[in-house]
Amino acid sequence: MIEPHIVPALGHLKLKDLNPVHVRGFYREKLDSGLSSATVCKMHSILRKALKQAVLDGLIPRNVCEAVKPPKVEHKEINPLDREQVKGLLEAASGNRIEALYVLAVHTGMREGELLGLKWEDVELERGMLRLRHALVREGGKIALGDLKTSKSHRSVRLTRAAADALRSHLERQLEEMERVGSLYQPGGLVFATEIGTLINPSNLRNRSFKRLLPRAGLPDICFHDLRHTCATLLLSQGTHPKLVQELLGHATIAMTLDTYSHFLPSMGDQTARAMEAALS
Repeated sequence: MIEPHIVPALGHLKLKDLNPVHVRGFYREKLDSGLSSATVCKMHSILRKALKQAVLDGLIPRNVCEAVKPPKVEHKEINPLDREQVKGLLEAASGNRIEALYVLAVHTGMREGELLGLKWEDVELERGMLRLRHALVREGGKIALGDLKTSKSHRSVRLTRAAADALRSHLERQLEEMERVGSLYQPGGLVFATEIGTLINPSNLRNRSFKRLLPRAGLPDICFHDLRHTCATLLLSQGTHPKLVQELLGHATIAMTLDTYSHFLPSMGDQTARAMEAALS
């Protein structure tokens, strides 16, 4: 946010000269360039915190960001799949060299970057567990292994039987690829890698693999992140406690989980009425 956006737009100004008009114009310019309101709000948060510290340090008398309203975030509609659609997707992915990635996406709700940053050293197939410690990130326009989004993102995930089986099959396929490629293979310990062992570019995953599966599965044009939403909504529809869903997804707070998926929760009206009658009977 700082290097490619904030500094080029505002970095030439002296701190004492920065005013709300500059900041407001900066936000407008970024929105007009095609950036989402959520992205501009992140910039606002960073700039506001930096200027708050400048006020505390006595460098400026006031925080000009307090006089500027950030753009209203437009929440995108999520498009989770139902169980039949999930079956169709996984059938279409059957035999794909990264079939296990789609199984894990639905069964665990892992983020795209978490899937592509997963390493075999963090997978315990015998115990049916995996630990999330890395994620794919962009650094200077290039993809690299980096840290997870938040402390809550560091978590252990219990694998379903289907997910564990898919990973075993994937490991066998990967070992065959390594043997076939020989010295050209670049061992990095990645679970999901290119045919020569390097990081998979997220854009290639979406455009060359995921988007091609959708018509074969008879599915609408959803985004990859909707598989994460699918995991959450399927669990909630089965009565799984939202706290458990929060822990699985690695959300920072349960409020985030409820805000995102509250309208997918089954009606609790009858259950609460019966509970009150039982408590007072």
